[in-house]
Amino acid sequence: MATIDLSRLDVFIAVAETASFSGAGTRLGMPKATVSRAVARLEADLAQQLFYRTTRRVTLTAAGTTLYKRTAPQIAALRQAVGTLAEREDEPSGVLRVTAPNDLGTSVLADVAAAFSARHPTIRLDFELTSRHVDLVAEGFDVAFRAAPRPADSSLVARHLATIDVQLFAAPSYLVRRGTPRAPRELDGHDLVQFRGFRGPLRLQRGAQSVTQKLDVRIVADDLSFVCAVLRAGAGIGLLPSFLARDDVASGALVRVLPRWSAPRATLSLVHPAARHVPLKVIAFRDFVLAHAAATSLGSAVADS
Repeated sequence: MATIDLSRLDVFIAVAETASFSGAGTRLGMPKATVSRAVARLEADLAQQLFYRTTRRVTLTAAGTTLYKRTAPQIAALRQAVGTLAEREDEPSGVLRVTAPNDLGTSVLADVAAAFSARHPTIRLDFELTSRHVDLVAEGFDVAFRAAPRPADSSLVARHLATIDVQLFAAPSYLVRRGTPRAPRELDGHDLVQFRGFRGPLRLQRGAQSVTQKLDVRIVADDLSFVCAVLRAGAGIGLLPSFLARDDVASGALVRVLPRWSAPRATLSLVHPAARHVPLKVIAFRDFVLAHAAATSLGSAVADS
């Protein structure tokens, strides 16, 4: 049986998760050439090809996929255990890996990160802003911000932070060209610009009244900032979190459509892996963010104004 260098395995996991040798190098703080050599040596040790390499992309082979699924959770657990032991009993420290949606990170969480970093100089924050659903345990993340009331995975713990208003918006130019709906039924025939996370027919509510409307989806994207930009360009009507559209509404670039109606609210939660001994750095960040939200610094940023 081959003896595996765990440092090479760590490099392999980074390449698998970033689908890039250069991306893995950035994550690990090492040159791309060093990453490539480590993977090549691991492949030699195992006598298996782990990646298909082209000039444009890096993908796992069947052997690579099997190795990743069997080792990534264990390596993540080891990393978390070592990180917990490295903390001093009286002060949290180490690297805290956080993942959040792109739009929330750039519009809301930058201030949170700056304030937390100033209060806890012994903790280094590593943010990954992405629209994909991250597996916290398998990919070694400590904390995630998610627009969901509770995680489906029982190995995760969620804490409520804020309620997000979701409403319809469009550019004035689109409404001049296509007409302004005055009731949900008048949305029929309009073009919908849809965020991929808002699946299914459009559901709107006004007080106790609720209606479901199927629209012609013309553009779908997995990034809310892109959806917002497409709406500003006059491509159609679309749902946006109110905090993301606030500045465009103030400038007149976007207007509310059917202002008395809203989509069901989303819930912003802070999620972290469940553990008997939660690392001090996670506790410090969780408590800081919860206090920040309670003081409305975060809550008012994502709620309708």
